[in-house]
Amino acid sequence: MAAIKPHILILAAGMGTRMKSKVSKVLHPVLYRPMLHHLLDAASALPHASINVVVGENSSAVKEACSGYKTINYIHQPSPQGTGHAVLCARETLQEKGGTVLVLNGDVILMRPETLSAFIQSHEQKHAVGSLVSAKFKQPFGYGRILRDGSGRPLAIREEKDCSETEKQVNEVNVGVYLFDTDSLFSALERVQTSNKQKEYYLTDVVEILISGSESVNAFLMPDPTEALGINDRFALAEAEEILAERVRGHWMREGVSLHHPRSITIDPRSRFGSDVEVEANCRILNTVVESGVYIEAGCRIENSTIRAGAHLKEGCYIESAEVGPESTLGPYLHLRPGTRLEAGVKLGNFVEVKNSHVGKGSKASHLSYIGDAEVGADVNIGCGFITCNYDGQKKHKTVIEDGVFVGSDSQAVAPLTIGKGAYVASGTTLTRDVPPGALAIAREKQVNKEGFVARLRPQKKKD
Repeated sequence: MAAIKPHILILAAGMGTRMKSKVSKVLHPVLYRPMLHHLLDAASALPHASINVVVGENSSAVKEACSGYKTINYIHQPSPQGTGHAVLCARETLQEKGGTVLVLNGDVILMRPETLSAFIQSHEQKHAVGSLVSAKFKQPFGYGRILRDGSGRPLAIREEKDCSETEKQVNEVNVGVYLFDTDSLFSALERVQTSNKQKEYYLTDVVEILISGSESVNAFLMPDPTEALGINDRFALAEAEEILAERVRGHWMREGVSLHHPRSITIDPRSRFGSDVEVEANCRILNTVVESGVYIEAGCRIENSTIRAGAHLKEGCYIESAEVGPESTLGPYLHLRPGTRLEAGVKLGNFVEVKNSHVGKGSKASHLSYIGDAEVGADVNIGCGFITCNYDGQKKHKTVIEDGVFVGSDSQAVAPLTIGKGAYVASGTTLTRDVPPGALAIAREKQVNKEGFVARLRPQKKKD
């Protein structure tokens, strides 16, 4: 890791007119997270002195979206006048601190922390006053070009709109990532002019100013050009999402996770996996921990959850903000809603829905049941069609089902109530009060058979 700890400055004030959206550019999601979150994660992984974000018109939305990051200093750019102006807005914040500043563009989100670390090390080893990251593209359209002298030293960065036809043939492009000595940066920015087609203050001009002053400028050519992708429209956003998704899938397959038809599977960078996990096609796994030996069948969606070792999720399970116990078997087509916690060996079958409930070890609900706001003990057997009636129209109420209870099919528990340990609830029962331990509860009308009723109801017609 690099020895120096730069101040990190992220330029995130742009609205991104080519996105054709009222949403701030850096808040558009990539793999279900705002662009800016990916960049903040990479910055946070580096040794740094501070993290600063330049915001503009939609500053309140950006701050709200990033409220989970507690150590960010926000700097306001009152009007969009270019990247150089955005950096100038941070002058008061950064110049008094001194040191170095790492400038990141808010739409270049695929930079790996290890690439940024290597860039910082290169800057330090070359004893440079300024450094930039470059990449080589076969199709460099839209990017500023790196112009070098005959010895290969960088001379300038030319924005494409200002390039000559010869300069447009250069395929080495500016990524928009820089490292500067703070004093040299702001001294050079004072000399930047708006004599370009956009009439803006370009941060790229700082490089040329430093070179003209015989300052040492370093150009770091990144080995993987996909990290240089800038997101300027929704096509590029989709491209970045696929690159990031492929990167995440590749990492976990190399770590011992089997992904069947991997391109159909979406895994976000926050998810974590143990060894010998298998995931079938068309699954979506977001911000989830999946322990060793878990098998996830096709079409499952899991988010903000923990799946303990050896669990088996059958086809079409939807699990959100829940914990699945080890060696549990779920589905197919099951829904675990937020606040659900399952102990070891639980079996919940097709079309079972559980919400804000704790289900004890070895308990079962094989099909077509709703368990909400409940405490279910160990070794409970819940029959088909059971529901907890937990909502009275104004408040939610709790159902307690103690260890070893057997609940017959098509039964209802009108909460609040408790079914005592080892009790038996007969099929078709509607419970409205507590059931003592070991008792049989029956709450249904006595069966009456009326002989000949159908014949009287539908008298047969006489035949001709």
